[in-house]
Amino acid sequence: MKLNDITRGTGLEEHGITNANLIYWTPPTAVLYELIVKRGEGLISHLGAVAVKTGHYTGRAANDKFIVDEPSCHDHIDWGKVNRPFDPEKFAGLYKRMLAYLHGKDLFVQDCFAGASPGHRLPVRIITEKAWHSLFARNMFIRATPAELAGHRPAFTVIDMPAFHAIPSVDGTNTETFIIVDFAGKVVIIGGTSYAGEIKKSIFTLLNYLLPRDRRVLSMHCSANAGAQGDVALFFGLSGTGKTTLSADPGRALIGDDEHGWDDRGVFNFEGGCYAKIIRLSRESEPEIYETTRRFGTILENVAIDTVTRRIDLDDDSFTENTRASYPITHIPNIVRSGMGGHPNQVIMLTCDAFGVLPPIARLTPEQAMYHFLSGYTAKVAGTEAGVTEPQAVFSACFGAPFMALHPSVYAELLKEKIARHNVGCWLVNTGWSGGGYGVGSRIPIACSRALINAAIDGTLASGEMEKEPFFGLMIPKGCPGVPAELMNPRNVWEDKARYDATARELAERFRRNFAQYRGYVSAEVAEVL
Repeated sequence: MKLNDITRGTGLEEHGITNANLIYWTPPTAVLYELIVKRGEGLISHLGAVAVKTGHYTGRAANDKFIVDEPSCHDHIDWGKVNRPFDPEKFAGLYKRMLAYLHGKDLFVQDCFAGASPGHRLPVRIITEKAWHSLFARNMFIRATPAELAGHRPAFTVIDMPAFHAIPSVDGTNTETFIIVDFAGKVVIIGGTSYAGEIKKSIFTLLNYLLPRDRRVLSMHCSANAGAQGDVALFFGLSGTGKTTLSADPGRALIGDDEHGWDDRGVFNFEGGCYAKIIRLSRESEPEIYETTRRFGTILENVAIDTVTRRIDLDDDSFTENTRASYPITHIPNIVRSGMGGHPNQVIMLTCDAFGVLPPIARLTPEQAMYHFLSGYTAKVAGTEAGVTEPQAVFSACFGAPFMALHPSVYAELLKEKIARHNVGCWLVNTGWSGGGYGVGSRIPIACSRALINAAIDGTLASGEMEKEPFFGLMIPKGCPGVPAELMNPRNVWEDKARYDATARELAERFRRNFAQYRGYVSAEVAEVL
């Protein structure tokens, strides 16, 4: 391949970008590797993954995300703490200054798609100033064929310039960092942060706005896999609950690890890659994901690396607890290559309960499923964030509130319709603590969670005996092959039963207080689940 085949100096005028230097158009992985090293953006680790650092931001800058408040979207957005409005004139000024910043810069362009379903896929363009961000986009989105590239016209464009900073007093931002979505202009601009997750979650936000509203397609923050007979399972869950780990099951084919749509034909992956949290990744418990950290094409974000031997340390959290690996889904050996599956047979809602009172698994009625979907519960543990010294309950509607542009009830109603239409089984799985809360009890082993989920998927649990626990009204299976019987009911493994009862009552009350905001959007049966 000649340099002229992948670099041009024109072609971005439709975005207002003029007078750029070299423009690298959808360069392949090998070329991006060369440029990452040449430009000092990262190091090639032992066995081939590329290690990069994101600088000050090692996670999403949630308080710096905005949506331009313009007529086409004003009446549809769920405005509030998550979806903050941004003045159109301020946006125009900031965008103009960003375009001026691009003069004379080398730029990287990835023309690709979001959405594996041919009927719903969104052509997107990702423009970056860093080569490794271009590789990230190449990993995470669906690659276009040469024929598709020839006629590629982006429906939305992301322009990511980490070294360009806003001026809050002039631009109306909270800080120098910004992630701003303009639905009317069909563009997202990102500045002041090198955290690559902002790119993928910006596209997810677009899909969460467009698909449910315009096409009645449910967009979901979930992973998905399929069995040998084509049976599909969905795994909803917030970061750290095991969504990626538990869906990458050796006995089932991975459809995708994070973002999916559900239309009249079934489910489909939004992405072409995975973005796994890998701090203290276990080779024994998570062999498929572990092997991706040793592959050419994988990006290791904020992972400690010995600059002499180039060996990585997956247990080192000196940069952040949020170490990540971005890799093409084809790095996983057992996948559904089309990225599409049929209608789900089972929906698994994952929570990491640091209070240790929720059961390892419970069967949900349709009303309970709606309640827990809108609640989106998990818990932060001490040490994961500054100031967190004891477990804290976290409620994130639809298990992904930061990315949901519409009101949560829109997604909940779509899920309710689809669960009823396709007779889907629903389960709540606690991947957190048992026998006591964080610091007292112990984390439920991944092997146990896998055994419970497999038994739910194959029908073993549904056909077995169950008991009802009193605090959340959950039906708990009394036994499961491969899981100690005493683990099934969380109260049984607490030494201090009175302490368990008090903690369970306290958590149930937190659920009620949080759910008060949704009572006007649901049926009486859902509102009175707890």
